[in-house]
Amino acid sequence: MGKQVYIIHGYGASPTNHWFPWLKETLLADDHQVSVLHMPNSSDPRLEEWLDTLANSIKSMDTNTYFVTHSLGSITLLKYLEQLNPLPTFGGFILVSGFAKPLSLLPSLNPFTEKEVDYNKIIVATNSRTIIAAKDDNIVPFQFSQNLSKQLDASFISVEKGGHFLEDDGYITFPAVYDILNQMIKVI
Repeated sequence: MGKQVYIIHGYGASPTNHWFPWLKETLLADDHQVSVLHMPNSSDPRLEEWLDTLANSIKSMDTNTYFVTHSLGSITLLKYLEQLNPLPTFGGFILVSGFAKPLSLLPSLNPFTEKEVDYNKIIVATNSRTIIAAKDDNIVPFQFSQNLSKQLDASFISVEKGGHFLEDDGYITFPAVYDILNQMIKVI
């Protein structure tokens, strides 16, 4: 049975960047339904616009629904999930270079992290949660992702050298994300 996977890119990116097209094609080949969401004005993102995009793109959520997010897409997903009432139980998520604290390099993104997320609400609704971060990430401090994994009671995957997992860091494919997602899907 195919799953519904939503891929949510981050700041300054689009659905055709980095490893997103590769992951989409690989998952489609496995008979999953995949949407790589096009987040508006990614070089000057606004929280409300990004939340509206998720609200308009995610038609239904259940135990067959999974999310793979990158960077700013991660906190956007958490904020979106938090505002759903009720928040339905869903399959899970993989947050790549996720953060929930202000980034000193990108103060324009502070509105995304101003209010703390209700982590327990999200934990109760998800079956599987994983966060991946690289120790040499120069955009999102490694510690931010590590702290987020603790707050979300998520599995934490640490990569020695991966940077911010961008094309520039050599990431046009990302087999680790694919493997983790497959493990999540098989558990249920």
